[in-house]
Parts: sequence; structure tokens; C-alpha cells
Amino acid sequence: IDPFPPRASLPRNMIENSMFEEEPDVVDLAKDSTFPALDPDEVVYEPRSSRLLVRGLGENDLDDEEEDYESSARLLGMSFMNRSSTRSPSASPYIRQAPPRSCSRPSARMLVVGVFILVLVTSMAMVLYFLPGCTFTKVCANSSTPMELVYPKSTTGEMFPWNELRLPASVRPVNYDLSLTPNLTSMTFTGRTIINMIIQHNTKRVVLHSSEINIIKATFQSVEVKVLEYKPWQQIAVSFPGDLKEGQVCVLTLDYTANLSHTYDGFYNSSYNDKTGAKRVLAATQFEPQAARKAFPCFDEPAFKATFLVRITREPEYIALSNMPKAKTTTLPSGMLEDEFEQTSVNMSTYLVAFIVANFTSITRNVSNTLVSVYSVPEKKEHTQYALDTASRLLQFYNTVFDIDYPLRKLDLVAIPDFLAGAMENWGLITFRETSLLVQNQSSLLDKQLIANVVAHELAHQWFGNLVTMRWWNDLWLSEGFATYWQYASLMTEFPQLYLERFKAMAKDSLNSSHPVSVSAQVTTPEQVSEMFDSITYEKGASLLLMLNSTLPDGQFRKGLLEYLRQYRGSNTVTDDLWNSITRESVSDMMRTWTLQKGFPLVTVSRKGGEVTLTQEHFLLSTDNTTHTSSLWHIPVTYVNDSCSSAPSCRQMFTLRNKTATLKVSESVKWLKLNYMNTGFYIVHYGDEGWTALIDALKTDVSTLTPHDRASLIHNIFSLSRLGRVSFRQVLSLLDYTTNETETAPLTEALTQLSSVYRLLDKRPELRLVARMKAYILGHFGPLMDSQDWGVEESVSSQERRSALLELACSLGRKNCTDQATALYEQWTNSNQTNRIPGDLQRVVFSVAAQSDSGWLSLLDTYRLTTYDSEKRKILQALASTQDPRRIVWILSTVLEGGIIHTQELPLVISTVSDGFAGHLFVWDFVKESWDRIIEKFPVGSYSIQSIVKSTTSQFSTQTHLEEVQGFFSSLKERGSQMRSVQEALETIRLNQHWMDRNLATLRDWL
Repeated sequence: IDPFPPRASLPRNMIENSMFEEEPDVVDLAKDSTFPALDPDEVVYEPRSSRLLVRGLGENDLDDEEEDYESSARLLGMSFMNRSSTRSPSASPYIRQAPPRSCSRPSARMLVVGVFILVLVTSMAMVLYFLPGCTFTKVCANSSTPMELVYPKSTTGEMFPWNELRLPASVRPVNYDLSLTPNLTSMTFTGRTIINMIIQHNTKRVVLHSSEINIIKATFQSVEVKVLEYKPWQQIAVSFPGDLKEGQVCVLTLDYTANLSHTYDGFYNSSYNDKTGAKRVLAATQFEPQAARKAFPCFDEPAFKATFLVRITREPEYIALSNMPKAKTTTLPSGMLEDEFEQTSVNMSTYLVAFIVANFTSITRNVSNTLVSVYSVPEKKEHTQYALDTASRLLQFYNTVFDIDYPLRKLDLVAIPDFLAGAMENWGLITFRETSLLVQNQSSLLDKQLIANVVAHELAHQWFGNLVTMRWWNDLWLSEGFATYWQYASLMTEFPQLYLERFKAMAKDSLNSSHPVSVSAQVTTPEQVSEMFDSITYEKGASLLLMLNSTLPDGQFRKGLLEYLRQYRGSNTVTDDLWNSITRESVSDMMRTWTLQKGFPLVTVSRKGGEVTLTQEHFLLSTDNTTHTSSLWHIPVTYVNDSCSSAPSCRQMFTLRNKTATLKVSESVKWLKLNYMNTGFYIVHYGDEGWTALIDALKTDVSTLTPHDRASLIHNIFSLSRLGRVSFRQVLSLLDYTTNETETAPLTEALTQLSSVYRLLDKRPELRLVARMKAYILGHFGPLMDSQDWGVEESVSSQERRSALLELACSLGRKNCTDQATALYEQWTNSNQTNRIPGDLQRVVFSVAAQSDSGWLSLLDTYRLTTYDSEKRKILQALASTQDPRRIVWILSTVLEGGIIHTQELPLVISTVSDGFAGHLFVWDFVKESWDRIIEKFPVGSYSIQSIVKSTTSQFSTQTHLEEVQGFFSSLKERGSQMRSVQEALETIRLNQHWMDRNLATLRDWL
């Protein structure tokens, strides 16, 4: 029996991701005497992230089949193998012939002897493997056949002198001198990169990153040198016959040409139509996480910080922007202008470098010795004032709260017409989508709050991420988690109803395919790095910081953060550096239980008189035999009871460190509510009696708990229903109280959960049940929906509540809602759009209008012409909400083409179409047929691809769809089959299927 499974079935953490189409070419070092000896401190003998094969394990080299077999065995940590199992019959002249007709059966004695010999041989091999000194997988000092490394071939066929996706630490860049000349007619650019570097320890090679760049000349210390390239890993290298000595300062100069990227990363081209309809072009950058290498050769890892001096040559009708203020402009003999920017006054990672060449205009203000500017296309200059006001206030706030002033002399916020992310925190030159930065003065407070959120997030990055940077992408949460936390903390005064979203992160973190906040496993390939940008990194990371802040004594959290910023400013960190800055040992012990393991706990409450027993376990949604982790969390359990339940002073705390613990309460206490104000990242199950007591309390007096506590109860009971711990009958029993609910947080949570169930049922052939579910929702919330005013609302909270109620009402066809929306749309069109629709009602009004032929065509014309970005986005969502199959096909193909609708909007369009009954199958077929074109625009593993996968599959709940989704993604191989989002999709479909099987009968009876 072959003891080793085939490579394809190895666990994912045992094998490398299939990122590239071909195996690297194999070079035998023993046969290449020109290659210099390796530095012992640079050698990694068994690179986990590569497919490199090792020769020299025995006296004779293995043949090709054996090499691959040996590689798989070594990946399993084995040093022994049955080599004969992979030899073809023709490999040996001695072939045992089978008996002509039958074979004799071995005796029991023979079997026992055979098993004994097999066990003995295996044991000896294992002993040899674990012996110190010379083993099968270790280099032996006195061995006649030491292990030699095999390296891949470069594009020229010569050996490439490095064998890892991560760069060697032997060279450190000190300064980059960058000169770039983009041609916005031919969409190409030329560049020269001069890198001053220091040798960290003796080496014979310099290895750095380069992607899609044609290097035409290279010099090292003014001597022309040959550059080798290994494209699968986006690396280039220069080798030397002798050592570069430790401490030596060197200069590498590279001249090159490249095309401006047609995707949304690297140095890419963009375009827009001005007010005359003429097409305008520009060039901008997006380097995070690993695309600086597409604009200039560099050491493109966060830990390789350096200073940068940038020169941009441009035509006179454009302006150029970079991270630093412009130092001078020189007119060249050709009539072109060369802008030279000051050298950066801070060391920074390559992913934060940025430059733009465009025809933009700006407004400016001086704030605390920093010139703050907001740039946009000229037609939208009037929409920049709110962003400037918000950025100015936030800069002053952060300067004060972080006790370290923003270190640069200027801060630009730039709205880019074609931009994939919401925004990017480039130091001194923050780039945004137009919809994330530009807003009219008369826009709704809800629209302005969205802009303020994004600006606050990016400004927080100037300290967390830029000033102090994670060492590697596995600790990305140190940047994104902090920025997400501070975007809420910084805006609480202006928008007091703001609350950190964590339920989305909990949904993802309840799956087996989730990952820890701080990933200790390998994050190496571009796909793995891109997948770190998800709700676990952002929302869960921020939620853990909120939980920690609410646990520590007043001021202790901020004191620790200030120490962290002061100690590590200008350098790189890992998660433990943060905990060590918060000097309490108990904090480090507690937080490691939250950051180093995936998932979160379920706390179950049981009570006997005055004794309350708390039990924790891993909250894991699973339909298979997945093993629940035995790890425990240190949970800061907060709780209130019926005698004092809403004021902050009512809160009591108990730390649950073990599997089970007890606490004492008065026997007169009627009920307990855990996780006060929902500041903890855990779910609570109160048992039948506990839930009944809480439900009765809410039916008696809604205000007995805070709105956030009521929202968390709704979220928890729906989650427990998916886990199978409570029946859906209990869920509906809790929702009975919501007929008296008027607060935004619990109402929106109830509507979100019910909408999710409704959409799930709507995609199944359950017409009667869908009708009953619709009747239940409208019966419960119909009066509140009908009572909503359609005029201007002043409160952001009221706008959120109203839009949630009316969007659901109109989508379910409630006549009062659709009539009001139709009337408002007609007033708007009849007044030539001067009779404004309130911003929070625009999406619902446009969506109702889009269901008619005339309304859809009218909205399409408006979309082409409007310059109001928030309005434009809502019109696009309305166009995508159509139930007309012809228009669904048209809008999907149009957004992928990128003409009338920018391709950056594809994830939004797909998400909107997927919600509709008519569109959810169309969009799945579209994604399957267009996958290769989609990943040309959006990198595999990116947040956009994650969104597309989730949108198109999350509402499937049948075995047929499960098999179809599994089959499609399996066929993609290196084009997406290994993505974590695919595993999430498959888990979600199974869970949907399981939930349906368990609850359909109950729903039919109960509704």
C-alpha cells in the first residue's frame, strides 16, 4: 500500500498554493559550477512556499517521477519512502510474472512475520529520522553527498540565484531616487530607479522585485551588470563573483520601460468625460499590497523601509502629485516639465509611495503647520468642501489624541474617477474613489457620514500603518484594525449614533474556513496576501480593540497605544509588540487568546437560584464532523440584571478563563443580560428559561435594555438558530416584541436578519412559504413602515431607520411605499430634477422607478449625465435591481466592458443583481462564463473577488448548486480554486441547505 496520498489531496497547509501555471524549471547545482557558494545564513533548505526539488539525498539522483514523489513525501515531513512504488514496470529488467491462473493465500504465520518486519523497518526509519546530526533531511558535516539546493531558471535560461518568495535579508535599501515619464497618449512610461542600499551581511547577490517591467540597462557601482528575472515570483537579481561585504554601501541603477496598467493596481491609466463630453485621461497609482514593483524595481515588502525622492516628467496641461511637496519644476528642451518633489522626511514602505499625473484642481487650508488639500476633476471642485472640513478637524484630533504630530508638511486627499478600493492611505497623498470623498453641501447627513468614515479611517492610517507598520501582511490587522477602530472613535462626537459593525465579521468568523486575526501560518503568495484584506482583519481587529478598551481602567488603553507609537515610530512591528507596550501582563495573556486562534466563543448561561454557571465553547457553524477547537478564550464577561440594566454604572464584569466558572447573584434577580452594550466579541445562549425571561422583560418594557443590547439579543438568537441551539419558533417569539421597537440598531438588525431568511426562501420553489414570510414581515413592521415621513429628516439615526424600513417595504411591494416612491420620482423628473429627493430616500425611490420600462430608461439617461457621485451610485444600484432579464444581461456585460459604467463597479452590480429573484441565476452564469475576464481586472484573492464569490453563491441552498459551485471552482486551479472565499462559499451553501432541512417544516407550521 502506498503510504503517501497524491499531491492533490494533501491538506492545504501541507502544500503550496497553485499560483503559477508551470512548475519552476529545475537546475542541478551539482552540474553548474559557475554558481557561487551560498551564504549559510541565507540558505533556506526546505522552502515551504516553493516547488523546488532537492537532489543529493542518496548516491544516485532520482528520476523525474521519483523527484516529484520525494518532494510530496518531504512536504509531509517524512524522510522515508517506498521508491519502488513510483517506478514504471519498464524501469527494471526484473519483473515478477503473475501466476497464470491463481495465487496462493499466505498463511497466518507468514502474515504475522510480514507485519512484524514492516513495523520493524518503519520504526528503524523513524529512529534514524529523529536522530541528531546526519539525517535524511539535514546537511551532514562529514557526508560525502551533502544536500544541495536546486534553483529555478531565469527567463534567459540561466540559474536564478534565489529560491524563496520572500526576499533575502542580506541587503537593505536606504534611499530610492525615482524618475518617471508617463506618456498619456501611448499609455506607456519610462523610468530610472537609483537604489542606495547597505549590505547587512556578506552576500553574492542582490534580489529585489520587478513585475511587467522591461529593464533596458542596469549598473551596479557605475559598472554595467546583467539582470536575471524569475517572472513567477516577480523577482530580479544581480549576481557577483565575489562577496559584497557587510556594511558596504552600494548603488544599483535600473533604466526601464513599461505599459501603464489597464487594471487598478501599479501605475495605471484612468479616464473620465468632462462637462463637454470630451474624454480626459490621467495616470495614478495603487501599490498596496504588492504592486509598487509594477511601477519601479524595488524591495517590495513592508519591512524594507527607505526614503524616496521622486521626479515626474509631464506635459504642461497636467499637474503631478506625489507624497511630498514639490521642490522645483524644470522646463526641458522638449517643452515637457519635470517636477521634482522633496525627499521624504520619513522612512516608509514601498506600498505607501504614490504619484499622480492629471488635470485636477484643488482647495486648500493650513492646519497645524500642514497644508491640507482636496483634489478633484475641475467639474467637481464644488463637491470637495465637506471633505476638506472633515480632514482638517480630524487631523487636529489625531495630533492631539496620539500625542505625535502628523510628520509631513502637506496632506493631499485626491478623488480618482477610476479607483477600485474605497481609499488608500499613501503617506501625504491619500487617494479615494470619488464616491468616498465628494459630496454636495445639500447632501443628507447619512451621505456625509459615509464620507467622514472613510476620511477618518485613512487619516488614522497616517499613524497606524504609516508611522508604525506591520512587519509582514500576516499582521495586517495592526494597520487596518486600528484604522477601523479609530474611524469610529474619532467621529463619536459628530455622529454619536455611530457604532462599530461587528456582526459581519462574526458571520465570517463562525466558519471553519476563517483565520486568526494575527496569522501565524504562512502568508506568502500574492493570493494569500490579498485575502488578508477581509472583515476579520478590519472589523474583528477593531472589535478586539474596543473590547480591550472597555476592559481596562480609564486611560490605560490610550497610555499603552501612545507608548506603542513612541517606541516603534518609523519601524515595523508584530502583534506581541503591541501587547508588550500595554504593560499589564494579564492583557497580553488575554489578548493572545483572541488574536492567535480563529473564531470566537459561545457563552452558555445556566442558573440555579443565586448560582450562575457560565460555560464557553467555540462557536462554529458546521454541518460535518469538523473538530471544534479545545482552546479557551479569556473572556471579559460583562453583565447587567433587571434591577439595573441600562446605565453604564450598572455594568458588572467577570473574567471567564476556564471552560466553566460560576458567579453569585441575588436570588431575587429575575434575569441576566450578558455582553453589556455588545462590547465583547462573543455570543450568549441563555437557555430556554433565560430567553423566556428576557423576552417577557422586553414585551413589558422595551427600554429595559439599551438599543445595542436589544440588537445583540436579536443577532445572537438568529445565530443560535443557525447553530441549531434554538428553534426558529424561539426566534419569532423574541421578534414579537419588535412591534413596539422604534430604535435604529435593533430594528435594522431584525430587518437584516429577516430579509436574509426571506431571500433564501425566495430562491427556492417555496411560493406559499415565501408569501407567508412576506406577510409576516409586513404584518410585524407594516404600521411602522407606513408611518414614515417622506420629507427631510435631520437626524442621521432617523435617516438610517427610515431607509431600512422603506427599502424593505418597497422591495416587498407594499403599496403605500411604492405609491409614495413613484410620486416622489415624478415630482423630481417633472421639476427637471430641481425638486430634490432626500438623500436617504434616493435609493428606494430610484429602485421603484427602475422596475418600469420608462423609469429604467430615464434613470439610465440621468446616470450618464449626472456629476453627483453619491446620487450616481444609488442610480446604478437601482438600474441593477431590475427584474427584466434583458436588462440584467445588458448591465452585467456593460459594467465588465467599462464604458458607460466603470468596471470598478462590477462587485456592486453583481451584489445588487444577486439579491433579486430574476437575477441570481443569471449572475452566477455570468461569473462562470466571464471569470477569466474578471480576474484580468481584479486580482485573485482581492476583496472585490471575495465580494463577487460571496454575492453569487451565498443564497444557494440545494445539493445541485453545491455540486455546481464546487465543480466550477475546482476547475479553476491556479485561477482561484485555492481561495479562502471559495471554502467559505461551499460552507455557506451547506449551512443554508442544513438550515432549510431543519426549519422548513417549522416555518410552514408557524407562519
